[in-house]
Amino acid sequence: MQTHKFPFHIAYADTDAGGIVYHARYVEIAERARMQIFEAANDPTCGFVVRSLGVRFMKPLLLNDHIIVESQITGHGAATLDIEQKFTKNGDVSAVLKCTIACIGGDMRPVRLSRAWLDLAEQKD
Repeated sequence: MQTHKFPFHIAYADTDAGGIVYHARYVEIAERARMQIFEAANDPTCGFVVRSLGVRFMKPLLLNDHIIVESQITGHGAATLDIEQKFTKNGDVSAVLKCTIACIGGDMRPVRLSRAWLDLAEQKD
């Protein structure tokens, strides 16, 4: 998949009392970036749930920082996508979030990825 870029401005509500982005906000911001990927695929045949998630923090983000979340599908299974999301500020990586999301149907059971998702996952930059 081509790298998806999601610009974001850090607001007061994203930070703790010291002006540093609260760790849980990274997860919420990453979810917003992933939602744009889902909209781009335009495939209503499944919904996605997070199966696993990990975040590695390198440099703190601060109040009023302008950042870019760079999202990339790094692999897939029959019903899952692996996604890496880098939080960057001025080209420097501040954090990396890696997650696996699973495609499920209305009955909450796994559903095979559609051709649209497989095509998106297999695109190269």
